[in-house]
Amino acid sequence: MSFRKLVFWIHLAIGCLAGAIILIMSVTGVLLMYQRQVTNWFDRDLRAASPRAGSVRLPMETVLAGIYSQKGATPSAITLRADPAAPAEVSYGRNQVFFVDPYTGSVLGEGSRGIRSFFRTVEDWHRWLGASTEHRGAARAVTGACNLGFLFLVVTGPFLWIPRKWSWQGVRAVLAFRSGLSGRARDFNRHNVIGIWCAAPLFLIALSGVVMSYPWANNLLYRVTGNEPPAQAARLRPGASPRQAQRPVGQAAAEVSLAGFSALWTRAEQQVPGWQSLTLRLPASRGATTFTIDKGDGGRPDQRSQLTLNSQTAELVRWEPFSSNNAGRRLRSWSRFIHTGEAGGIAGQTIAGIATAGAAMLVWNGILLAFRRLLRSYRKHVKERMPAKAPDQEYAMSGRRNTFVS
Repeated sequence: MSFRKLVFWIHLAIGCLAGAIILIMSVTGVLLMYQRQVTNWFDRDLRAASPRAGSVRLPMETVLAGIYSQKGATPSAITLRADPAAPAEVSYGRNQVFFVDPYTGSVLGEGSRGIRSFFRTVEDWHRWLGASTEHRGAARAVTGACNLGFLFLVVTGPFLWIPRKWSWQGVRAVLAFRSGLSGRARDFNRHNVIGIWCAAPLFLIALSGVVMSYPWANNLLYRVTGNEPPAQAARLRPGASPRQAQRPVGQAAAEVSLAGFSALWTRAEQQVPGWQSLTLRLPASRGATTFTIDKGDGGRPDQRSQLTLNSQTAELVRWEPFSSNNAGRRLRSWSRFIHTGEAGGIAGQTIAGIATAGAAMLVWNGILLAFRRLLRSYRKHVKERMPAKAPDQEYAMSGRRNTFVS
């Protein structure tokens, strides 16, 4: 068996075994393409505060007092934007966001819970096939293995599609769709063309997915850049954030006093001139409060910095701009945004979405080609097992047919 044929059979086997899971991850990936933009569009009526000429924002304690008294619980995150017309965003989990006017303290309303719940469900299917909490570990192992297999398919696909004899006709057959084809030739042409044009973005999507799925891949990313991998944190419950992992299952976040928030926010605003958003996630660490300061639109890690202040005195405890990270950590920070295409802005999201739709078509065409190959092999097997007819018997049957027809 030649090396090319060996690669082909491994390619075919992985495609057949992981095809259904890759198809699910591809379809859900397309649905998540413009998640941030779609969510903002559904909340458009609530994303406008009412600043007046010469008006200033209320102290943060006053801004949060109304929603705090209404919910009676500590929010999980608070985001304030530099845009004077933007309201403060107070989050309770991923599916519940309230918008508060920073000039009056009034609650403008709750963001679209339906669209957030929809994207949360799609993301759960994308990451662990919609499995319940107790089964997410096993489901994530399956999606991680299928993502690794998909990376192999993406790498070996162009190798298999390279024409054995270089000619314009052979190159055109894998670069452009051909009309007038049907059956196996049509599916093969589509598989080749889509695979060639989508190979580069799919390679980045699959590679970043592997880095996020496996600790060994994450550590390898650090080691190839000459850095020591960070110590592994305590094992997370499936789907839990690092902060949630510090609390026992079922234990709610401790209540947090709002006193002193204004001084902390003022200090955070002064840290980075030209900031676009400030986000505080709660509960804060004991004696320290950490802000995420973003100079962009939320889609680029190199625009983000971490500021940790003393919760009592608002003095600087730790300042971590993106440039202060080593090469391994910087690359790891990019992984998630390369995976979603957000690293390239709206154009990057569009390219990633189109490539992911192409992946779904690759899986479908691959399954059709495998089925046609199996059917052709079966027919050949049946034909070989059929007994050969004697010449005189065939002549006699032909004579009967001719007599009957006449």
